[in-house]
Amino acid sequence: MDHLDQLRHQLKLRLFGLLVAANVVVVAGFWLLQHYTQLSNGLILLITIALGLALAFILAGPFSDYTLQPLAALRKIILHISPDASPGLAAPDLNKLGLGKEMVTSLSAQIYQLASAAEHTLTASRQQVKDLHNNFIAQNLPLPLLVIDSAQNIRYTNEAAAQYIGLKSADMIGKNVYMVLDMSFPSEDTFDNWLKEVKTKNATAAYSWERVRLNVRDSHPIRLFDLAAYYNRGNAEGNETMLVLFDHTKMYSQDDQAVSFMALSVHELRTPLTLLRGYIEVFEDELEDSIDGDLKSFMMKMHAQAEQLMDYVNNILNVARVDDDQLELKLLQEDWPTVLKSSIEMISLRAKVRGIKLSCQITKDLPPVGVDRLSISEVINNLVDNAIKYSANSKVINISTYLNKEGAIETTVQDFGKGMPTSVLPNLFTKFYRDHRNRAQIGGTGLGLYLSKAIVTAHGGTIWVRSKEGEGSTFGFTLIPYAQLAESLKHDNNQSITRSAHGWIKNHSLYRR
Repeated sequence: MDHLDQLRHQLKLRLFGLLVAANVVVVAGFWLLQHYTQLSNGLILLITIALGLALAFILAGPFSDYTLQPLAALRKIILHISPDASPGLAAPDLNKLGLGKEMVTSLSAQIYQLASAAEHTLTASRQQVKDLHNNFIAQNLPLPLLVIDSAQNIRYTNEAAAQYIGLKSADMIGKNVYMVLDMSFPSEDTFDNWLKEVKTKNATAAYSWERVRLNVRDSHPIRLFDLAAYYNRGNAEGNETMLVLFDHTKMYSQDDQAVSFMALSVHELRTPLTLLRGYIEVFEDELEDSIDGDLKSFMMKMHAQAEQLMDYVNNILNVARVDDDQLELKLLQEDWPTVLKSSIEMISLRAKVRGIKLSCQITKDLPPVGVDRLSISEVINNLVDNAIKYSANSKVINISTYLNKEGAIETTVQDFGKGMPTSVLPNLFTKFYRDHRNRAQIGGTGLGLYLSKAIVTAHGGTIWVRSKEGEGSTFGFTLIPYAQLAESLKHDNNQSITRSAHGWIKNHSLYRR
């Protein structure tokens, strides 16, 4: 008979004895009431039932305590060996058990044995993790690895990280990770912002970033990489966050080199293109009354194509300046409706050639904005040009501007053409990105939206897109009223603000490079 069967047998005998004793008391009470009292049978029956219920209630407490003795003893044993046990909590005396002594003794021995094995395993594991510098896997991992604590100080770096960053491991240990890894990200989605968020919301978290730039020192080569991070709050050894770097310098540098090569090439087009535009304007003025409708149409198309080519050249050159942090914007106080109408007028010829009407709705009494007129015109030009390209058979493009709920001036460009699937939208503002479905049918460089985002961001605004395939797209961007711009950034008697447009956001900093 095993211990459980033995316990069951003991409970059966004790419960049987208790029930027999209770029934004897009830029957004896009934007999005594019937023979020694003058009560009616009905009343005697009620008194007997009440006696039975009272007896059951009185015996239930002691019997439940008695039957729970084995479970209570096991509970005390587990609490006694747990890491959070109270200092004064003693192990139970198994010799005092009146029920299930054999089973509890056997189980307690196994519990103590398991606890001892678990403690041994945990100690060995902690010792292995604690000495990361002697850990074969971490030290010989071919990828740069850094481990930081809750204060963002570096606790460990492997040899690959030391070579990649260009510092000795000993020189990095104990320093703040932001002092060692001077990283820039292509958007506001930086490692620092992510870490601040997960520290308040998550116990564990993992995330990755693409195209991160390491701002290196001295003659160490520039590094471009993907970054992966794992966060573990309250790690017993203090290793809260792990960073792994995946080098893609060669691949990502090709994009930068492509822009530089294109900028060098198109720069030579500016002079002849400027002459061409001048001649076209002269021909339009001088020959306006002497040429027929077809020739006028040809001249208009030549003018529109020359303007489009000039916009293409300007986009390429400005993207190169953005990537080199050399595109500087001077934000002046401007009347936004005037700037918007002027920009639309510049591109209206291109829409007219395609038979498209530009419908503009401007809310009255908009506050002045702080903009660099030339660069913000490029944003409008790019958004309207995209709307023209993707309008398909639609002949109307709606342009609206208004004061939104946040107090910013929001401008939208809406077409009713091809539209885009949801999967495409997150990548639209990435350099060189173009939807593969339309590459062959519609020309472009994939730089216009990338440049537009850099310019709008430098203005302190945001840019967004909504689209549905087959129903068209709406692009929008916001500008801050001039009065709301930070006083600390104003100069020249509050007449202008100078900012840089660029594609990199510096990590752990409120200021851009």
